[in-house]
Amino acid sequence: MRLLTTTFRAVKSPNPIPNPKPNPLIPPPSSSESSAVAKSKQKAWCVYLILSTNAPIKTYVGVTNNFSRRLKQHNGELSGGAKASRAGRPWVCACLIRGFDNQSEACEFESKWKMVSRKLPRKKRDKEADDCSLTLLQHRQTALNKVKGLLDCSHLEIEWQMSTS
Repeated sequence: MRLLTTTFRAVKSPNPIPNPKPNPLIPPPSSSESSAVAKSKQKAWCVYLILSTNAPIKTYVGVTNNFSRRLKQHNGELSGGAKASRAGRPWVCACLIRGFDNQSEACEFESKWKMVSRKLPRKKRDKEADDCSLTLLQHRQTALNKVKGLLDCSHLEIEWQMSTS
């Protein structure tokens, strides 16, 4: 019986690729510059609630690490907006939740908020846009309050941009 190590030997390249030579015209980054670049790549994750301003009035919950870019995508100013948000443009920010440790935590929060929102009983909506908007925002706020009881949200900053009362 042969051993796997003798049957499948590691193949090594006869000429390993050398490290690229530094370009004398480009100065190496200073330590402060490299740490600034590292910080800019690690943008803070947030969960957001946006509200449509055209019929049909509806809300959308999402997660991103660049909210201003994402809102422009939803509004069709940049490519990449969610298909579900095409109807109802333009959208406005209703709530921003910041302070997530990473993308995974933000996505878990977003998922719970959506799930709880779907399971909550809905109030009947009036046909007037203002009442409809208020009813939708109150529904999402009620769901958010339930999520706060399910997950540790003590480190999160919840900022309502629109009044829910």
